[in-house]
Amino acid sequence: MKRQFWFLVGSQCLYGDDVLITVDARAKEMVEYLNKSGKLPYELIYKGTAKSNGEISAVIREANYDKECTGIITWCHTFSPSKMWINGLASLQKPYCHLATQYNREIPNEKIDMDFMNLNQAAHGDREHGFIAARLRIPRKVIAGHWQDENLAKRLGDWMRSAVGVAVSRELKVMRFGDNMREVAVTEGDKVEVQAKLGWQVNTWAVGDLVKEMNNVTDSEIDALMREYKESYDIATDNIEAIRYQAREEIAMEKMMKGEGCTAFTNTFQDLYGMEQLPGLASQHLMSKGYGYGGEGDWKVSAMTAIMKAMGENENGSSGFMEDYTYHLSEDNMCSLGAHMLEVCPSLAEAKPRIETHHLGIGMNEKDPARLVFEGKAGKAIVVSLVDMGGRLRLICQDIECIKPIMEMPNLPVARVMWKPAPDLLTGIECWITAGGAHHTVLSYDVTAEQMRDFANMTQIEFVHITKDTTVEGLEDKLAVADLLWKLK
Repeated sequence: MKRQFWFLVGSQCLYGDDVLITVDARAKEMVEYLNKSGKLPYELIYKGTAKSNGEISAVIREANYDKECTGIITWCHTFSPSKMWINGLASLQKPYCHLATQYNREIPNEKIDMDFMNLNQAAHGDREHGFIAARLRIPRKVIAGHWQDENLAKRLGDWMRSAVGVAVSRELKVMRFGDNMREVAVTEGDKVEVQAKLGWQVNTWAVGDLVKEMNNVTDSEIDALMREYKESYDIATDNIEAIRYQAREEIAMEKMMKGEGCTAFTNTFQDLYGMEQLPGLASQHLMSKGYGYGGEGDWKVSAMTAIMKAMGENENGSSGFMEDYTYHLSEDNMCSLGAHMLEVCPSLAEAKPRIETHHLGIGMNEKDPARLVFEGKAGKAIVVSLVDMGGRLRLICQDIECIKPIMEMPNLPVARVMWKPAPDLLTGIECWITAGGAHHTVLSYDVTAEQMRDFANMTQIEFVHITKDTTVEGLEDKLAVADLLWKLK
């Protein structure tokens, strides 16, 4: 889908036509500059200079019903009385960013006079504009700086990606093949609350329906996908039939998801009735195409994987389903090893992944499943967990530093990533557990904590960020305040 963001400038008729003509020309210049900056991932569209309640309300009504409009960005070149923004902003249903900038970079010492002041009073106008959003308690992002600053354009582009996450979320459908793993608490949740808050439609399809679709897959369809596998991955097994079976599973799952408009899915090793292998390679390759995935029926992490992939580069970034598996507690080099039985997205790989087949000693597998095996990239990243706290959702984000694995682990036939969490491994563990973070997460190299905070702000859910400065005591206090605020609401 084509996405665009609308730029609406505030002014009023008090200053005469010449001022309005100048404001209009400058707004067009700014939009053209920002679009050519290379920092915005989506096109910015100038929607005019609004001078009345009616004009503002009309643009925002149009934005609400325009599927290509993914968010609204406002700026006040002059003073723009904020009462005329009330009706429009109160009805706004798209993400909203207030750009606090001004046309001139510096005060022109020799030329400044009252005419200059009347025209160039964004500092005045933006404060009036900011008040009404605060008064109406509207979620919004405020970005301040000069419009030609590289950092301003970058921050605006990052915010756009968060808004895309919201747009994807509101249309998201999750296909669950079977239910979640029995007796597991964190994979449960209130699907009605999630749909009302985030837009997700989460429903179940029988594994028998998938098996029926698998039986209809043709050899020519499998041959075509096998060629794709050979181009993308190194085949390190003689068990070609296992790979072809994974291809059959992938083709069937994608057909079912496309038929229902789903972009995320789950399965569980406890429910493989009629299937020979748990989908490993099949799930991994679907994630490489942008689908979200959650193991053990974890529909929340599946949806968040799809959303964070869409927020990344080309709407399919380096984000993937992850699980904390085990710790390295050596006093001089503590780190965490993340992996899963089979299903880690190849977008996290440092080098070209290998297709291997190995025994999987869990679940109902009749034959050895094929899967991608690789080591994850080194670099700064985040891990994210969405949990249902009973009556509200909590989005937990932790800063991590992924490292090259400190050992080869030759007998571990799965994809894996090793990292050091903030502020350190032991404090990070204590903070994560204190906040109620799940064992399933989304690990992302190209989505930032600030973008996840913006996403939480846009969707009005609780956000918890574990950083290098976080302490257990400080986090406990923040969580207690957040819990009290929720109860008061």
